[in-house]
Amino acid sequence: MTSTHTDLPVAQFLGGDWVDSATTMPVHNPATGAQIATVADGDEATAIAALDAAAAAQADWAGTDPRHRSDILLRAFGLLHAETDRIARTITLEMGKPLAEARGEVGYGAEFLRWFAEEATRGSGAYFRAPSGGGRIAVRKQPVGPVFAITPWNFPLAMVTRKVAPALAAGCTVVLKPAPQTPLTALEFMRILVEAGVPPGVVNCVTTSRAPLVSAPIIADRRLRKLTFTGSTAVGRTLLTQAAQGVLRVSMELGGNAPFVVLESADLDKAVGGAVLAKLRNAGQACVAADRFLVHEALAAEFTERFLAAVSALPLGDGLDRSTRLGPVIDGAAVRRITALIDEAVDGGAHLHTVGPDIDRPGHFVRPAVLTDVDTRSRLWSSEVFGPVAAIRTFTDPAQALHLANDTDAGLAGYVFGENLGDTLEFAENLRTGMVGVNTGVISDPAAPFGGMKSSGLGREGGSTGLAEYQEMQYLAIAR
Repeated sequence: MTSTHTDLPVAQFLGGDWVDSATTMPVHNPATGAQIATVADGDEATAIAALDAAAAAQADWAGTDPRHRSDILLRAFGLLHAETDRIARTITLEMGKPLAEARGEVGYGAEFLRWFAEEATRGSGAYFRAPSGGGRIAVRKQPVGPVFAITPWNFPLAMVTRKVAPALAAGCTVVLKPAPQTPLTALEFMRILVEAGVPPGVVNCVTTSRAPLVSAPIIADRRLRKLTFTGSTAVGRTLLTQAAQGVLRVSMELGGNAPFVVLESADLDKAVGGAVLAKLRNAGQACVAADRFLVHEALAAEFTERFLAAVSALPLGDGLDRSTRLGPVIDGAAVRRITALIDEAVDGGAHLHTVGPDIDRPGHFVRPAVLTDVDTRSRLWSSEVFGPVAAIRTFTDPAQALHLANDTDAGLAGYVFGENLGDTLEFAENLRTGMVGVNTGVISDPAAPFGGMKSSGLGREGGSTGLAEYQEMQYLAIAR
């Protein structure tokens, strides 16, 4: 197994050791289509070996002092920052996002390590006299046990640290399965955890192109006690069905279809700037990306014109080029899917405004597009786009806009812009989404609970509640 660009680890990480595999899989750069590495392709035996290691290490790790776990996470935080350039380059090579965004992801991902290093030492519980007077009640928290964490390709570091950091802080061991498109960043993080002092078996990483083959035996094993997944709603439903057999604790961060609402009182400078961030960060490949733009009729023409101008000013290209602001989508299948959504919307009466010159280069690029008068029955409007395409409709009545914004099974994120604070907050509070950006296009923060309503998931990651997702509550009835 090899890596053609850097000395990246390319084997499985099991029980503290780098383990080669009889089978391998390629890793490609989506900006060029070129193969950049060959890594281990795990199977059912690899999966069980990883869980064996996690289960064997669970008792000792759960018994460590919270301060010890905190210190390890803080060391990992420092190491990530020290290697920002290396990790960011790895993210860009295998995922395609511009280097500036990749560096931002390293900083964002590292913050989960610092946040949960601090949370690890903030013990909570209760001890009080029973109301009946017959004894005492004590409530304590303990680690839920071995965790299986499945992460996506769009944020290959941050989605890993958002799951691994609270698990380790709580005293849980982990089996990590990163996306097959982006295994290198996860393996780099394993190297950093070793250097930070994480004991063998506490975190294990299985890279594979055969997710069902690896996931099924882990989820079915009675030693596993927690499943955490970030990805599509369809896959999440399948995993929930499997997890139900073992009555596993689950955290699910699933698909989005975020509305971006521009009220009549909005400041267009803020709204356009927020739209660029909410729609085009990571080339639109974010679960919280704005998909459905609802703009008050009085502002729609100027908003659209200014938004088009802002998007056209973003240089598109290889993320390794420091001038690039908009990178590729992940693969050829994504290009075909996004193109089909655009074509179907146009066939249904939408007006297409493409931005920038035609793309004539290798790699998986989608020309940014803005569509107006989009039919609400179109797939472009009703499904998660995951690409640099914005669908716009106008409204005159805020109640109508709220109905359209909430008229979806998804409920992850939403955005609302307005200078009338009372009306804007009332609108935000009535959005049926787990997170709302009010006059901002960036909402993710390790100190805030990240998660959705409806079909967008279960549980929350980050914030003061993030640690509890990896803990069980135990009540002790103490006799007099």
